[in-house]
Amino acid sequence: MEFVTPLVEARLVRRYKRFLADVILLDGSEITVHCPNTGSMRRCQQDNARVWISKSENIKRKYAYTWELVEVDKEYLACINTGLPNKLVKEAIDNGVIEELQGYGFHKAEVKYGENSRVDWLLSTSEDIKENLCFVEVKNVTLLEEDGKGYFPDAVTERGKKHLYELASMVKQGHRAVLFFCVSHTGIKNVQPASLIDPKYSAALKEVVNLGVEVIAYRTLITENRIKIEQKIDVNL
Repeated sequence: MEFVTPLVEARLVRRYKRFLADVILLDGSEITVHCPNTGSMRRCQQDNARVWISKSENIKRKYAYTWELVEVDKEYLACINTGLPNKLVKEAIDNGVIEELQGYGFHKAEVKYGENSRVDWLLSTSEDIKENLCFVEVKNVTLLEEDGKGYFPDAVTERGKKHLYELASMVKQGHRAVLFFCVSHTGIKNVQPASLIDPKYSAALKEVVNLGVEVIAYRTLITENRIKIEQKIDVNL
């Protein structure tokens, strides 16, 4: 997927109120941009880091620019826009990149299921989305700690734990359920649950895997012009 408009390079000043960040453009001017990420963004908001932002043509927006990418450790690129992974997964399925999710001719996004939840993608072999169902929950992974090891989550997530049990309930009903880690960080070589950050989530993940929930991780290729899902990597439980 190519970015709709060319990204603009800047330097990070600070992120605050979760959805805002101040950056300095190359001409020295400072602006406030939208930060499309509700997580902690641990290790993805380093002082004076290079960032890339996109500009919206919507004149009604309060903040014209959106933070998309960040350089981590002056070496790697990470995508912090959590609105992109779902689109990347759909693109990768359509292009045959994700082998484990082939064979489903129909897809529907944000389908209600479980107890007041919505699954990111519901795949099916029938147009009415009623046969051979596969529930896919997508999670964005950007936390790199050491030696190529990526972790999820980057903060305690009760909502994420709830999603795990929702997936397990679909398996119990005879459907297929997949937790998909979209690894949006070029330095991550494998993924594992962040037990030191959220031990309850880690325990729940291992529990639902034993109940039949599948866990898949694919790493993205990220440049200043485009981002796409490219390569399967290991998940270590």
